[in-house]
Amino acid sequence: MKTPRLIQLTPDADPRAVKGALTGLGLWPTALQDERGEVSAYTLDASSVPVTEERLKRIDGVATVLSSPSPHPLIDEQAKRPLMVAGHLFNQAGSAPLLISGPCSIETEPLAFEVASHVASAGGQWLRGGAYKPRTSPYAFQGRGEEGLKWLRAAADEHGLKVVTEALSEQSAQQVATWSDVLQIGTRNMQNFSLLKAVGATGRPVLLKRGLCATVEEWLLAGEYLLAHGAEAVVFCERGLRSFDSQTRNLLDLGAVALLKHSYGQPVIVDPSHAAGRRDLIAPLAKAALAVGADGVMIEAHPNAAEAMSDGPQALNRAELSALGVTLRQLSPQLTQDTTEGGAQELEAEGSEDLNITLSEAGIRPLSAR
Repeated sequence: MKTPRLIQLTPDADPRAVKGALTGLGLWPTALQDERGEVSAYTLDASSVPVTEERLKRIDGVATVLSSPSPHPLIDEQAKRPLMVAGHLFNQAGSAPLLISGPCSIETEPLAFEVASHVASAGGQWLRGGAYKPRTSPYAFQGRGEEGLKWLRAAADEHGLKVVTEALSEQSAQQVATWSDVLQIGTRNMQNFSLLKAVGATGRPVLLKRGLCATVEEWLLAGEYLLAHGAEAVVFCERGLRSFDSQTRNLLDLGAVALLKHSYGQPVIVDPSHAAGRRDLIAPLAKAALAVGADGVMIEAHPNAAEAMSDGPQALNRAELSALGVTLRQLSPQLTQDTTEGGAQELEAEGSEDLNITLSEAGIRPLSAR
């Protein structure tokens, strides 16, 4: 459900029956009472599944259905059409998973070319790497700046790859756009609204990472900022939330990935490298990401993790990246994914018993048939 809804009842309605019908459709109703203490309406919790207004009105005892307009109409509109971003087609049946890979930071020119070769041979389409790096410590390596951008561009061009890299400031946004195909907004800057405006104004497509503590709605609204200020498209990237558990760097929210893809119809990828911070968990999390509907994955890679200037423990070497590329290509045809055109699916089921429908009836088909 994208916006709050209010279900008003008719004077002769049976509130219990209406609540049962709403619950049977997968909705979470909360009763509202009038001055006499009688239930006259229900609100629907935001965690409810999307159900059409027409279906709700067919419930005996429902008088009207009220809802507020979407706070992110441009993002909603993006879901209604196939989206070509840097050579990859999103929101379209038949699109293979997107593999984005590269080092955390572009340290040297030879590294850029070596990693680009590894990414291309593993079946990757986009080369990632930071020329400007936001680091927690002011003393940590923070990238090579414009020189790194030039290395990244040249390496990608030599190996037929597209470039995605992060813009850190309003002042450097246009410079980054000059050398890249897709601009990245990092997790720390998801709600840096001045930066969102500047990056949107470049007219480039944007890879928008989710903030460490951001809700899905805040994430969507950050995307709305980008589109409202001129971005060509927004691709969402889930990279894990801050958690109380220290076993992994972050907590990968695959529920949010499924929500963005299946309910909101958005292009979304997953970064299991930053989510786990553990090399041994990257492959299983990447496979899980595709299973819930992600359009692709972003993987950190470095030919010599022992000498990496940042994030070495989570970087894959050439052999590991190649093996993951093979695994994802083999896995792809076995997965099922909601391919409903036009964005969010809304249920038309007559009641709870009708939710036991086949995958084909639900519009869910193998990736090989997309």
